[in-house]
Amino acid sequence: MLELTGISYGQLYRWKRKSLVPEEWFIRKSAFTGQETYFPKQRMLARIDKIKNMKDDLSLDELADMFSPMPTDVRINKNELVKRNIVTKIAADYAEQYLGQSESYTFEQALYVFMLDHCLQTGEMNLDEGKFLLKTFTEHYKKFDGKNCDLIFSRKMGVSAFMLLSAGSDIYFEPAVKMILRVSVAKSIEELKLKITTM
Repeated sequence: MLELTGISYGQLYRWKRKSLVPEEWFIRKSAFTGQETYFPKQRMLARIDKIKNMKDDLSLDELADMFSPMPTDVRINKNELVKRNIVTKIAADYAEQYLGQSESYTFEQALYVFMLDHCLQTGEMNLDEGKFLLKTFTEHYKKFDGKNCDLIFSRKMGVSAFMLLSAGSDIYFEPAVKMILRVSVAKSIEELKLKITTM
């Protein structure tokens, strides 16, 4: 990993201490040489690439905030979300029915619209199903209290359902249920923070 990325052991562990790289990505296993540390290769390479590209413009603390699964204190105007191509006008207008009319959204509300827009853009979800996504987030997201979670969108005999569950959890459905989408909320938070702060 270090040879591929050109960073030192010390740098990697400094980034870990600063929470730029999640603790759970450091997977320790016994080996014939003793204890070895393994990483999810693609995720680690992508994260290191992002850190290297952004560390000249942002401090390590600012980067840590961006990579944190915790929502930030930022408020953003609904029209600004659309104007800066963070979400489509269709998603923003539709979400307003469920989030209420407001000059500005909290980061969490912006995240709900961002998730709605993402699922619509995949073509797997229709606008009418979007209300259930928004209700799932508004009623249950706060229960995770900053812990990583995934959004699951499933369908059974044409009836759609949404759920939030702890990130990476195994999930098993009865045979008639089809999982349509599984979206990492932490990854979406990171993407949204990046879009809000860099555009």
